[in-house]
Amino acid sequence: MKRMLKHVLLAAGAVLFAAADFAPQAPLGLTFVREAAAIIGAPLTPMSYAGVARRTTRRVAYAETAAVTTAAAATTAAAASSQQAAVAQQQAAVAQQQAAAAQQQALAAGSPAIGTVVPALPAGCTAAPVGGVEYYKCGGAYYREAFQGNNLVYVVAQP
Repeated sequence: MKRMLKHVLLAAGAVLFAAADFAPQAPLGLTFVREAAAIIGAPLTPMSYAGVARRTTRRVAYAETAAVTTAAAATTAAAASSQQAAVAQQQAAVAQQQAAAAQQQALAAGSPAIGTVVPALPAGCTAAPVGGVEYYKCGGAYYREAFQGNNLVYVVAQP
């Protein structure tokens, strides 16, 4: 029995001795956990040249992609807003041309259509209040004052 106990203790001691690491700062000079040590410069370590280069390349690629995306969005927005402004100007010009044409037709016919807007009264108009509302009679048409924005205009009306 004593002999067997000696053999078991000897075997256990050999296993522990093989797993142990000599460390001068550890108590009794032995430790069972080795100190972790990264070798700087080995591939895939955080401070290796390859790791630093890989991270730098990735950051630059992300920054360039974000800058290109932002620039493209800004260019698209600027193009859309300038296109909308051009369309609005074109619509305003068409509306002015239509108003001028309608005014010329009304003047040529002698009596403009009801609802026609003119910026100024024709010559020879007289004030003609009807039912408490001020109208201006010019030939056979009646005009009433109105505002378009901040501008005073006259609209052909039926009193």
